[in-house]
Amino acid sequence: MILDDKTILVTGGTGSFGRCFTEYVFTQYNPKKVIIYSRDEFKQWMMANEFAKYKDRLRFFIGDVRDGERLKRAFEGVDYVIHAAALKQVPACEYNPNEAIKTNVKGAQNVIDAALDTGVKKVVALSTDKAVNPVNLYGGTKLVSDKLFIAANAYCGNKELSFSIVRYGNVAGSRGSIIPLFQKLIAEQADALTITDYRMTRFWISLTQGVELVIKALEEAKGGETFISKIPSFKITDLAQAMAPEMKTIEVGIRPGEKLHEVMITQEDSMTTYEYDKHFVIYPQMFWQNTKKPTPSGKKVEEGFYYSSGSNTQWLTVEQLRERLKTDLHE
Repeated sequence: MILDDKTILVTGGTGSFGRCFTEYVFTQYNPKKVIIYSRDEFKQWMMANEFAKYKDRLRFFIGDVRDGERLKRAFEGVDYVIHAAALKQVPACEYNPNEAIKTNVKGAQNVIDAALDTGVKKVVALSTDKAVNPVNLYGGTKLVSDKLFIAANAYCGNKELSFSIVRYGNVAGSRGSIIPLFQKLIAEQADALTITDYRMTRFWISLTQGVELVIKALEEAKGGETFISKIPSFKITDLAQAMAPEMKTIEVGIRPGEKLHEVMITQEDSMTTYEYDKHFVIYPQMFWQNTKKPTPSGKKVEEGFYYSSGSNTQWLTVEQLRERLKTDLHE
């Protein structure tokens, strides 16, 4: 089992992903230790209480990914690193661009350098659909971050170390996404549910699916791959119908930096993309060491393939959305 008797560190580990990952790893595997690396002492205290039953193998490290020396100290003795720390709120990144660059770009380079200088075996970095054809600063910083992690494989030499990426969109029910907004409006008995554009679509992925994709990357990555789940799409108008069929909706206009559809794979990426049963893998266009060159076993997608929530072949109905709301938001 890939995580048995291993020490795993999660940057930004007090967030929704980190908490789900921690629970999943301790229930499905037998890790030696899980280390949560983050800035917020209060969130760490809350998480320590939430996972008190794992206290013998759960550790907390106060630190910022902007601090390279602190990362190196934290990475000592670590086998696998999951890099989840980032500034993610689109408006906050637009108003504080240099802060977003410090965390999302410089922080990514610090994680890379720390992994190269210690005994880490694998690094998996979380990406986002917003890094694909970015239209806002957050997406731009994550695109740079992705490129840094892919190129980092060139510096591994003979080390038993690889860097790979996992990409997905907004997780169902995550902070700042549409579901909590609708829940708030419903609870407040608002006059209507606000939708920025009636044409808008999104992919549906649960936290557990995100964690499982990260573990698949740990199991299979040779270096430089981008892993993407095959998941269904839904229309925002159908989500409104599923959550509050009796409420009317109003269209308020698309927000700055917002896209109509989530895009995971571009036509340009299709040149090196392979399809598997439950996921896609975008392989790097450059390989730095033939000994680590991945050998795809999946089916090569057609040239010009484009994976977007707006042109997906899988769609959730209103009734299926109701079922997902009952199950996936209470993991």
